This record gives sequence, structure tokens and C-alpha cells, in this order.
Amino acid sequence: MPHRVVFLGTPEFAVPSLASLLEAGHDIVEVVTQPDRPKGRKHELTQSPVKNFALLRGLHVFQPERARRAEAAERLRALKPDLMVVVGYGQILPQSIIDIAPLGIINVHASLLPKLRGAAPIQWALANGERKTGVTTMQIDAGLDTGDMLLHKETPIEPEDDAVSLSERLSHLGAALLIETVARLSEITPRKQNAAEATLAPILKKEDGRIDWSRTAHQIGNQIRGLVPWPGAHTTFRGQLLHIWKAQAVFESQTLMPGTLRAGHVAHVACGQGTALRAVELQVEGRKRVSGEAFMNGIHLHENEILGAVHN
Repeated sequence: MPHRVVFLGTPEFAVPSLASLLEAGHDIVEVVTQPDRPKGRKHELTQSPVKNFALLRGLHVFQPERARRAEAAERLRALKPDLMVVVGYGQILPQSIIDIAPLGIINVHASLLPKLRGAAPIQWALANGERKTGVTTMQIDAGLDTGDMLLHKETPIEPEDDAVSLSERLSHLGAALLIETVARLSEITPRKQNAAEATLAPILKKEDGRIDWSRTAHQIGNQIRGLVPWPGAHTTFRGQLLHIWKAQAVFESQTLMPGTLRAGHVAHVACGQGTALRAVELQVEGRKRVSGEAFMNGIHLHENEILGAVHN
């Protein structure tokens, strides 16, 4: 049965869910997304991926600066939606909005709740070295991803996954789970989350990308693939910021100080517990990304140079 739906979402991750609702025949009476934000070096105002898609499909878009303001709730209430759907909207919704739709608000969250509540579940699943993740549909309440769970779907985290590829896969998995949830809403028994099992996936900060070379190569490799494209895993080389975009742990034992860049044609870095990391793709700040081999060929390495060391 088609429903009148208000959709709230912002990132690329949310687009497949919105597209699937349309394909399933639901009436999207309003798309709520974040205001256009300045991006890039020129700080040009940029529309969200959800807004771009909505406009292409002729949907009406609403971009309140603050969803908590009374006029936002008044506008949405006047639309008389049956159901509201939230996928990565980016603002905490007040109770005045939560109470509008008689069928409630369904949220698509990119983790197996109650694990990884918060803004960056995909990135932290990878950075933490999780072997599986998934998507959960839940009922929105006033807390941070604390509402009752409806359905969930698991997927393994593959060794080659990074935050970009895993997000793409989960976005489609989440869209399919959303459509199933809406179709079966009357028969699903909501389940309370076990707060004792909850973990957090807080919003990423620039410092989360700083590499601590005393950690193992496997741990650092997880950090690198989890924090693509932002903030990116980074260190310093000769006083300049150095991003490492791709890497792999190598099976060898070494006794060098963690962070030591080993001489040779391949960019091998000593890590904690005698492990080593091969930097596959690097980027010195202000320059292009290059392979590890090109990076090593382009420098004259001094003895015992350490990445992340204070440059005098």
C-alpha cells in the first residue's frame, strides 16, 4: 500500500533509499535535506546529493537551517504524511517532528545496532577492524540511534573494502531493507536495543586520521581504509603533511623504530610489535597522489628517517 512519505536525508548514502521509495510507488510529499554548504577551495555553495536527485525527479525540497525550529514542524505537519523516513539527515529531530506521522519515523542506520551508534558507523567499523557489519531499520526516538529496531541485514567486511566501497554496498542493502520494512510494517514487532551492548561511532575529526606508528601494521591499515576520503590517514614527512591513501600490512619481522621509512624502491614503514606496512598510494600536501614506488624514487632518503617525527 503506497504511503504519503516525508523523506529526510543528505548524503550519497541516502539516495538509493529515496529512489527505492519512488520505485515502490510511494508518494514523496517532501524531501528535507541540509542547506547548501560551501565546499572546496573556492567555497562554492554545493547542493547535497539528495537534493540533486530530488530536483532531477521533480520532488519538492525543504532545507531548514534548524529542524528544531517550530516553523519546520508546522510545515511538515501540514503535509499530513503517513510515514517519515530518515537516512543520514544530519540533524537531531525534535519530538514535535517525531510525533507528526501516524506510522512514525523509520531510520536506516549503517550498522548492526546497538553497535556503532552515531554519525560515522561505516568508517569506524573499518577502522576498528570489524569483520562484519550491516544495516538496521529502526524507529526514531529522541535519543542518538537508540530507538526500537525493526529489521537488520548483515554483510561481511571484505579485505579490499574501504569506506567508499562499503558505503556504496550498504546504501543499496539499506534501501532494500527499507522497502521490506515499510511493506511489512504492520507485522514487525519492534525490539528494544540492549544498551549494554552499545558502542559509539562519533563524527570524524581531523585528528582521527593521525597515524600512530606504534600500533600494528594491521591496525594502521584498517585506519587508512576506514578514513577514506575524509579525514584521510595522515602523518608527516620532513615537516609536510603526508596522506597515505592505500596500504597493506606485509608479513615480515623487523626491529626498526616505529615510523621508520626503510630505504628501497618500495615504501615500507616500520610499525609496532615488529610489523611493517607497505604504503601503496601516498600524497604530500599540495601535490598529486603517487604510488609508493614513485614516492621513494622521488626522494633522497636519509638514514633512519621517521614519519611523524618533529621536523627541526
